[in-house]
Amino acid sequence: MPVRIPDDSEFSSFKDQCLSPDGWTSRYNKGDVTVWCREEDNSSVQKVKMRIFCKDVTAETVYDVLHDINYRKKWDTNMIDTYDIGRLTVNADVGYYSWKCPSPLKNRDFVTMRSWLPLGSDYMIINYSVKHPQHPPKKDYVRAVSLLTGYLIQSSSTTSSTIYYLTQVDPRGSLPKWVVNRVSQFVAPKAMRKIYKASLKYPEWKRKHNPTLKPWLFPEQNTLPSINPSELTLQRADSLENIDESGLSEDKTHHSDDEET
Repeated sequence: MPVRIPDDSEFSSFKDQCLSPDGWTSRYNKGDVTVWCREEDNSSVQKVKMRIFCKDVTAETVYDVLHDINYRKKWDTNMIDTYDIGRLTVNADVGYYSWKCPSPLKNRDFVTMRSWLPLGSDYMIINYSVKHPQHPPKKDYVRAVSLLTGYLIQSSSTTSSTIYYLTQVDPRGSLPKWVVNRVSQFVAPKAMRKIYKASLKYPEWKRKHNPTLKPWLFPEQNTLPSINPSELTLQRADSLENIDESGLSEDKTHHSDDEET
């Protein structure tokens, strides 16, 4: 299937899903972080939604943090590699991301088309998986599929913001139930707090690292090669190899040192 760059109606739908309580079940609510899950009628992959209130961090700063690929390499300790592949329009590009899974699970990676939209005091970034002919699945990774993933950042005041993160990802592999539970109860809240902490430190870091370079705000700074959407196709899970990891037990699993337990 050909790819389609999201239009205003798709961003509006994404925002509605982030803000609406309908159909969501709370799985975690502690301190400043809430996690909800929702089963989808037309999919075996549930949606997960998170929210965190960020005191002393503006929405503009969070938006910059989520875009700045060089800064991500500093704070995203679960990331193995990330890079931009090319640009589609002034507010859409294609990129690669891989992340560490707890051993003995295999590591996962994505190729996604990402689009963004600043709209008044709201900022949105959404993505979904695509196939790129020069970036096929790798031997040592399981190619996961983002059906829909994104952020809604809202300004709460002149000095604070609220981040919503919504994702529907097929990780491939027949994962055991404890992995799914661990994601909603430990990994997801930890990830949200990590973004918050990274946002607090970003202004000082950015002052020392190309402070005027923000191609997500200033398209004329974008030096990525152009990609024609016709080069891409929609990535669906049924075209990928499925790895059976359902028999892996939690007590044999090694977690990263910074993971909240």
